Amino acid sequence: MDTTNSRRVPLVMGIAVLVLLLDQATKFWAESALTGRAPIPVLGEFLQLRLLYNPGAAFSIGAGSTWIFTIVAAVAVVLLARYGMQPQTKLRAAALALMLGGATTHLLDRLFRPPGFARGHVVDFLDYNGWFVGNVADIALVCGAILLVLLSFQPTKQPAS
Repeated sequence: MDTTNSRRVPLVMGIAVLVLLLDQATKFWAESALTGRAPIPVLGEFLQLRLLYNPGAAFSIGAGSTWIFTIVAAVAVVLLARYGMQPQTKLRAAALALMLGGATTHLLDRLFRPPGFARGHVVDFLDYNGWFVGNVADIALVCGAILLVLLSFQPTKQPAS
């Protein structure tokens, strides 16, 4: 296991900040370019650009409980930051960083976007064939989670006795 430079602070923070900046920049763009417009096909109906404001979780589940998602996002940010700073491989640190960036930008949406503090709606604009509508933070969260799952199948080296 490559844990040299066991504290992965620069890697974790760099990736997390990059995800946050990309997500917020694309949300700013989506709000300025897609407000009041019909869906814009990118890959036919399979991928379209469509602006939505999501008060709930994935698939708008729990739309009336936005404040709960704010608390969950805050806890996730704290836990991911804590685990991301622990000694581990670069790939595991990167996976946690992707998830940290996604969770942080969702938390910021919940805290500071309308309709109000801790009740804000997440800006979604990537429509996947009508199955769900997401954003860059969602992509980072899913990629980070998949990478963590894949890494869990990697054999660990036993220390020499």
